Amino acid sequence: MQARDQIKVLQDAQRDTVRLNPDDNVVIALRDLTAGEHPDCLSAPLLGAVSRGHKIATTLIAQGENVIRYGQVIGQAKSDIVPGEHVHVHNLGMGDHQQDYAHATANAPLPEIHNARSFQGYHRSDGKIGTRNYIGILTTVNCSGSVARFIAEAAEKSGLLSSFPNVDGIVPIVHGTGCGMAAKDEGYETLYRTLAGYAQHPNFAGILLIGLGCEVMQVADLVGGRPIRPDGALRYMTIQNEGGTRRTIERGLEELRGIAELANQATRATAPVSALTVGMQCGGSDGYSGITANPALGYASDLLVRHGGTTILSETSEIYGAEHLLTRRAETPEVGEKLIERVQWWEDYTARNGGEMDNNPSPGNKRGGLTTILEKSLGAVAKGGTAPLRDVYKFAERIDKNGFVFMDSPGFDPCSVTGQVASGANLIVFTTGRGSVSGYQPTPCIKLATNSEMYARMADDMDLNCGDIVTDGVSIEAKGEELFEILIRVASGEQTKSEELGFGGVEFVPWQIGAVM
Repeated sequence: MQARDQIKVLQDAQRDTVRLNPDDNVVIALRDLTAGEHPDCLSAPLLGAVSRGHKIATTLIAQGENVIRYGQVIGQAKSDIVPGEHVHVHNLGMGDHQQDYAHATANAPLPEIHNARSFQGYHRSDGKIGTRNYIGILTTVNCSGSVARFIAEAAEKSGLLSSFPNVDGIVPIVHGTGCGMAAKDEGYETLYRTLAGYAQHPNFAGILLIGLGCEVMQVADLVGGRPIRPDGALRYMTIQNEGGTRRTIERGLEELRGIAELANQATRATAPVSALTVGMQCGGSDGYSGITANPALGYASDLLVRHGGTTILSETSEIYGAEHLLTRRAETPEVGEKLIERVQWWEDYTARNGGEMDNNPSPGNKRGGLTTILEKSLGAVAKGGTAPLRDVYKFAERIDKNGFVFMDSPGFDPCSVTGQVASGANLIVFTTGRGSVSGYQPTPCIKLATNSEMYARMADDMDLNCGDIVTDGVSIEAKGEELFEILIRVASGEQTKSEELGFGGVEFVPWQIGAVM
């Protein structure tokens, strides 16, 4: 079910419950309901209390019969479920996962918007546009992480940036890998793409690359004997060659000053909205995610695509069960097949590592009303709007097409966002129902609350409340347009809540694939 199908349903919804599709045999509670209450949509009173965001059966669902939400199968009844009964983990399970992919059968292009909007961004020498103007200290290996932080701390204490007002800050990018790994395998290639993507990211005006010297992920391999930034704002060194920690810090400060002089020359200038690439994420999801924030983001995604921009959907393990909705929207059958190849890779990946694709939803998701990965995925896919799926990319692979695309990643949010940023996302939008807190330097992150109660409780962390789609009857179209305006303002320099709070120091999480040796 797409966002536009939900708009009228939500506008006409009762305040107690909402049915998201005429074919559904469950409704969603819009407030905490008590045993014995009798909402008009039910043929019998509630058998027990049901929390908001949770499901209620509207008809008899026999054991083994499909439970339907969004007009799609979200699992099978583990026992007979009677009208008015709470539908959740005690009586709903996930059966066999089989879908009709129908590649490229519903890929109608969206109408272009010709009075294109603009924002104020940083124009880089390679033609990319940044939404921030940071300097990055990028590490090849865990062993150089502390020294990178020491250099950043020394720069702050010395007031190095006080003479460079156009520089937004210094960001140490540290991680826990880069050695103890094979030098020629999928894990190495994934880390290489990630580090190279950050080194070339348009939100960095310059990069200081630091290695230890003896690690598997060599500085020389990343640099390859040539600047990996066409503007030349790349300096690199190894701790072993510099003669240890103190000398590396001293040299690092010298190099940072040179980079800052270059970075300070950058100023914001008018850029087309088509230069925006938005990574779309959801975390701490609840029963409202698929009916408020996610479809609102989907509507904003369509608006951006219509302006020529790019949006990235990810978290392959969390589209599982809804991938058939994306393959239908694939621009070509080959694009649809690329997505299914990634899904099949994940089925093998989880099996050989003793996991399973239905390891979701998390305990917090379940408290919020989600029961199976099929249900969670159907809500998550709503972030992608209705635009055709133009291509499918590997984790951290450079996005080279405008429009709506998919990037393979785990469902672990910091890791998934790391891949999206490496792929070129200069904005992140993150929807949450339980209240996720995080930020992703150098890319600003806009947080969307799925429900008004959490928004009121955590307003210091949330940038936009989408719960008023339910509480106040705001349309998904209006909320999507409101979000689109926020995208433009944040791209032009307005700080998000996570930026104000200083997030971004621990959220660089490369995807570690393969054996640790």
